[in-house]
Amino acid sequence: MRKFKPSQLYIALLSCGFMVSSGGLYAQEAVKATAEAENVAAKKSEEQEVDAIEVIEVTGFRRSLIKSINQKRFADTVSEQITADDLGALPDVSMADALTRLPGISAVRTGGQAAEINIRGMSGGFVSTTLNGREQVSTSGQRSVEFDQYPSELISQASVFKSPKVSLIEGGVAGTVELKTASPLKNEDKHSFNVNARGMYNDLASDVPDATSTGHRFSVSYQGKFADDTVGIALGYARLFQPSATTQFVGLNYSKLRDVDGLADDTNGPSKEEGIHLAKEYVGEGFELQHKGGEETRDGFVATLEWQPVDNFSLKFDSFYSKFDSEEFARGYRVKFDGSQAAIGNATIIDNSVIGGTFNRTSNSSTRVEIVNDDNSDSDEVQSFGINADWQITDNFNMAVDLSYSSATSDFRNGLIWSLVADDANAAQPEFDNNVSINYLLNGLDLPDVSLNQADALTDLNRVMVTKYGIYPYVNSDEVIAARVDFQYSLDSDYISSVEFGARYSEREYSSDRSVYEFGSDSGFNSKEKPLNITADMATVVDWKGDFSSFPSYLALDQNKVLNAWFPQGIPQPVQTWGGSASGVINGDPLGKDSAWTMKESGQVFEDIFAAYIMANIDVEIGDIPVTGNFGVRIVRTKQASTSLQDVGEKTVKDAYGQDALDENGDVIVQANAELGAQFITDDAGLINQKYAPGIIENTYTDYLPQMNLNFHITPNDQIRFAAAKVMSRPNIDRLASNSSVNINKVTTDSGTYAEISGNAKNSPHLKPFYANQYDISYERYFTESDGSFIFALFYKDIESAGIVTQTISEYDFAGNGLIVPDEYIDPLSGVPLEIRNGNFETAFNDDKGGYIKGLEVSYTQVFSFLPDFWSGLGLSTSYSHTKSEIQQISQLGQQDLPITLPGLSENVLQTTLFWGYEGFETRISARYRDEFVSEQVAVEAQTVNYDDELVIDYQASYQFNDNLGVVFQVNNVTDEPTKSYFGVQSQTGTIQYFGRQFFLGMTYTL
Repeated sequence: MRKFKPSQLYIALLSCGFMVSSGGLYAQEAVKATAEAENVAAKKSEEQEVDAIEVIEVTGFRRSLIKSINQKRFADTVSEQITADDLGALPDVSMADALTRLPGISAVRTGGQAAEINIRGMSGGFVSTTLNGREQVSTSGQRSVEFDQYPSELISQASVFKSPKVSLIEGGVAGTVELKTASPLKNEDKHSFNVNARGMYNDLASDVPDATSTGHRFSVSYQGKFADDTVGIALGYARLFQPSATTQFVGLNYSKLRDVDGLADDTNGPSKEEGIHLAKEYVGEGFELQHKGGEETRDGFVATLEWQPVDNFSLKFDSFYSKFDSEEFARGYRVKFDGSQAAIGNATIIDNSVIGGTFNRTSNSSTRVEIVNDDNSDSDEVQSFGINADWQITDNFNMAVDLSYSSATSDFRNGLIWSLVADDANAAQPEFDNNVSINYLLNGLDLPDVSLNQADALTDLNRVMVTKYGIYPYVNSDEVIAARVDFQYSLDSDYISSVEFGARYSEREYSSDRSVYEFGSDSGFNSKEKPLNITADMATVVDWKGDFSSFPSYLALDQNKVLNAWFPQGIPQPVQTWGGSASGVINGDPLGKDSAWTMKESGQVFEDIFAAYIMANIDVEIGDIPVTGNFGVRIVRTKQASTSLQDVGEKTVKDAYGQDALDENGDVIVQANAELGAQFITDDAGLINQKYAPGIIENTYTDYLPQMNLNFHITPNDQIRFAAAKVMSRPNIDRLASNSSVNINKVTTDSGTYAEISGNAKNSPHLKPFYANQYDISYERYFTESDGSFIFALFYKDIESAGIVTQTISEYDFAGNGLIVPDEYIDPLSGVPLEIRNGNFETAFNDDKGGYIKGLEVSYTQVFSFLPDFWSGLGLSTSYSHTKSEIQQISQLGQQDLPITLPGLSENVLQTTLFWGYEGFETRISARYRDEFVSEQVAVEAQTVNYDDELVIDYQASYQFNDNLGVVFQVNNVTDEPTKSYFGVQSQTGTIQYFGRQFFLGMTYTL
């Protein structure tokens, strides 16, 4: 075998256990990239003959870079690494912020913070995440975890696997993120204790009334070894109290079609529906102008207990808990055009879309300006527990057993209070002011021009009245229980060093519960649910500042005071209910509301997975070139099921003559269709519905996932990697829900009469995973004269399916897909049995429009240690990725069918950090750039839009007084980079959001 010669600095780091001299809990652990990487590194160091080694002390950001480089160097897959130092050195609010410093990884910002990561141009739904090797569930009802739930202070290492191996849990077409917590027996010190405290300030809060400007972060941790280093304990706690502030314009989608320009022979409109809209233009639903503010509180805990009574056996229990609470308000106004009926003048039309003009309310339109005062709360909890036993049975045979539990719960409550302008709010019977005129002009990615004829009235207590209150809770829970066993058998072979095999079984259950309470109207004054007069103690006049200062002022309302005045007998609470007027309700109020959606959108999803794998680890020479790596196959059997409430209709009651029986009012008497499984289902309000049949719909499938990783060690410092794999990502767990509706209708044709079944469902338990065949090749050069590396990588993914579409299937096999079908259908007029035929079913399907994603990644890192002493701590770490895809999808927004690229794909992504350290002082500036991409924005409801490019710059300076005490200063988003989006073309403005800068000042203490 070829003898490798690692650098002296690398061997010095190995000899001192990769220990960190300061920081939080993350800085106490001897971090390994993977168990395989550690074994390879140990083997190389054992083969190296070095008589004398100069131990070089390296600290801070430079140290973390070196560790990351060496972990990547000796890993057996294509991966990226962030070490403990790197995570702790920046006060990243979420793990997503930290991960975006890696090549090929970018983030979607929510509220100014990185919330979801994209890997190689693919969105978070294609990214799987594990904690200590265990599957993690999410608070969002999706596959991608909420990274803001994971405090960076409690995570010792993060890895991103871009090429998998069969021993990893399947699920990431884009990649897999592996988070690890501390292992106390690997800590070099007998006992260590750390405290980290930082204060924060947001400079935009002064522009947002009632927004909090200051917050803090605090963490404390302890690690200790006892009983002759056979017992290890790690404990950690991290708290975040963070303010948020946003000023934003949000354009709503183009929901209407109307011939606005009146041009003769106009054919620029959409050709759908047999061309009846060719002369029409797209008209937007409206827009919002809002101040948003709030507070986020996160408490995180981690605990680990390790026991290693003998060298060949260890037992480890670890737990993680995070509670994240947020309170947020959104205040301002929403302008609704009702473009199909409003009088439109002086229209500005670009690309067949109205982007400006004057909209006047007519007797047939509901054009209006709504003053919005929303208060939202969200309470999320994440728990993860696991126990792992590792037994080296013989010198060649190892067995590991792992049991785990992960759960996530979320209780989101969206409470809104909307107000409208009256002619006279003090009148005995107040009337809505129908004199509404809106003049606006969008200015692309700059703020629009807006003029409202009701501008003065928006702050007048004698004109504005509260007209609607609504609250829409969304409660969901997700949990997975798993067990796995892994074996490794070492071989005395010139080709295969060892064989690994194992199995994993998991059971996952997801549930969602919807409820609602609504009172009043947002489009006018409801005579039954009357509006409320606003008193001076309820309201505050809010003026816009800065770039928004030209917009009309409005009234901000105290929600508690409003509700207590409106409901003096007690504030009504939301319930899960059919609603009194819902079809099938037998004891409701025909004049009541229909909220059957709260019942239909509530339910459970079950997912049972059994996976087994076998993998051979390669250690061979081809010519004079050592080759390491692995190859194998993973077999996965998935059974997914969901509860179902199927609308099976009602049947008429027949009298003695076979005719429809009538009640005393002359109405046809109907009853539950028990033959089809209909039951009397009672909701939380006591309403009983008789036309739904509860059930469970199941689907089972098996996948075979071959994978291979090869590493050619060309020289001691140069290597070429090649990887090939078939990968899969399952649909988001909430998309597997069943909310099908099935109907049977009589059809009469020239050839006869028959009964036809038809139906629809927007989600489906029959959805299959997304599959891809992927290939990676990279060249890696590791410097010897100084610390650093140069890496050039190419990747290609052939994706079979990249999205979920709604598709109508003719002659759908309803019975074969688990839906209830009657044995016979009786013609209600003739009483003659009719033949039953399968008709159309509109449902969610995996699309068949796959394609390639391909790209390149270049990264360069170097510490210029060869410079004179003062500048020897200067360094640069930079990476660039270029990604392309032929995949095109259609985003259906209102009346527009917009062609979009793959969500999450930015063609160009660049990350750069310039750093310098000298005698305890360290400073660095980091820049993250991504060009335009597609993702969701949240307005009245989620909208898929194009985001403009963005450049986010962060700065940090720190000073270490001694081995124990250090201080740090940080500025995030130095330039107050906004988020800007648009609908297909920049003239159709989506969002313009400013979040402000965040300033941090704090200290670290290590004992």
